[in-house]
Amino acid sequence: MIDLYTAATPNGHKVSIALEEMGLPYTLKVLDLGAGEQKQPAFLALCPNGRIPAIVDHEANDLAIFESGAILMYLAEKTGQFMPTDVAGRSRVLQWLMFQMGGVGPMMGQANVFFRYFPEKIQPAIDRYQGETKRLFGVLNTHLERNEYLAGDYSIADMANWAWVRTHRWSGVELDGMPHLKRWRDAIRARPGAQRGIEAPPSSIDLTKDGDEAAKRFSQEALKMVQTGKQS
Repeated sequence: MIDLYTAATPNGHKVSIALEEMGLPYTLKVLDLGAGEQKQPAFLALCPNGRIPAIVDHEANDLAIFESGAILMYLAEKTGQFMPTDVAGRSRVLQWLMFQMGGVGPMMGQANVFFRYFPEKIQPAIDRYQGETKRLFGVLNTHLERNEYLAGDYSIADMANWAWVRTHRWSGVELDGMPHLKRWRDAIRARPGAQRGIEAPPSSIDLTKDGDEAAKRFSQEALKMVQTGKQS
């Protein structure tokens, strides 16, 4: 059995999607990020960085793993699913996984902060991070014109990127003129495992849509976390 310490964020959902797709039994341990549970000693013992997600694999001598990309790699290697074992195939998956870890996630995260959370609208910062998000989306769209999925067959790279791309409207970025990215987004959205994964746990708001009153309250809480360094 695996314990998943998580919250309803794209990084958290990357791992719950993988667990669902792989058919691995797990126990959901939902942390209250606003209350700072991810900064408490019990969680820091599992994840020194104090950010979700983290897992504990009780079948592997209670092995604790943090960082979502490392968790995805571990689960793929543990199950032999969603990552090829040959050197070239594995490399392709890891390239697109790192593309998300080093690009899509950080750029969309900063776009969220400056476009969605900060009350002061610093337009150069908004333009910078939305622009880089659009550029990265363009890279995905061009690649997906010639490929059904990012690295051959459906893989952990698709799970990681999709968990973020599906929330593009929250970052204030549309997918206009990107038909191949839309096709890929919709194909993964139709997968039962992906659907179950984004409900583990469910978000209090719909990050795929624009703001309503619930979204405004969520943004205010997120701003507090950013200002106090409690963000996930």
